[in-house]
Amino acid sequence: MTSKLAVAFLAVFLLSGALCEAAVLSRTAAELRCQCISTHSKPFNPRLIREMRVIESGPHCEKSEIVVKLVNGQEVCLDPTLQWVQIIVQIFLKR
Repeated sequence: MTSKLAVAFLAVFLLSGALCEAAVLSRTAAELRCQCISTHSKPFNPRLIREMRVIESGPHCEKSEIVVKLVNGQEVCLDPTLQWVQIIVQIFLKR
């Protein structure tokens, strides 16, 4: 009876370890790629921005990315090369 219990504990331990490793691998894979597939091109009011993340270029992505979270909870990617985006970044940094 104890050998069956030991085998069951071992199986649960191995299964939980495999699931934890899969979760870490999926998160790591998401961090090693560009976050923005497309960018928003029309100007909007900077007061609609709640948060802003600037992701510099690197081995994960060849271009810099700007991801803003709006007050309605939506995340939008902006093209950092556009002049209106650069103005919004400056306005947001002054806040």
